[in-house]
Amino acid sequence: MDANLMKNRELQVERTIKALAKNNIEGRFLASAKDVVPAVKQLLKDGETVSVGGSITLSETGVLDLLRSGTYEFLDRYAPNLENKQVEEVLHKSFFADTYFASANAVTEHGELYCVDGTSNRVAALLYGPKQVILVVSWDKIVPDLVSAILRVKHIAAPSNARRLDIGSYCTQSGTCIRQTVDDRNLMVLPAGACEHTVCSNYVVFSRQQQKGRMKVLIVGESLGY
Repeated sequence: MDANLMKNRELQVERTIKALAKNNIEGRFLASAKDVVPAVKQLLKDGETVSVGGSITLSETGVLDLLRSGTYEFLDRYAPNLENKQVEEVLHKSFFADTYFASANAVTEHGELYCVDGTSNRVAALLYGPKQVILVVSWDKIVPDLVSAILRVKHIAAPSNARRLDIGSYCTQSGTCIRQTVDDRNLMVLPAGACEHTVCSNYVVFSRQQQKGRMKVLIVGESLGY
């Protein structure tokens, strides 16, 4: 990347981390994906109970492999041969994990995290339950404000996730949300009945946290995830 563009990115990350701190969220910048696992190891204790929300980023950065190493008690929703009922049990047990890993759909320069879920086990665990929450996000997910975060989900995150999960939504075929724009009356939600098959059921904004330091955000200087 050109040095001047790199400087712009670094300044954006710096602004975002400062804003996160004002919301009692710890932010840290990691230059590349290979730096994620060493950083995560510093935040965990051997034998901790850990779990994850669905995330391509966690796979791309090696976090899933680390959690499966045997050093931690991993509540693995992806373990082979699990039946649907067993997966549900893992998701429920995740609320009692020592540390929960996920990514976010967007991070604003105002220090907010924006997540849109279908099943919503991810946002539920981020909101309450696990003692520590660690989100690994690409710096591509940093946006100026919430409107930009919403548009990012509509045009990038949701279509990509829907296609990965093969749910047959409108955005799977079109590459964008059925409601492509944002206005004051329809900031986040879709018109009732507009999208029968969707990964966008609940829209959550994480702002100032009551428990300082519970939520940590590792911002990675690479393109990762959706």
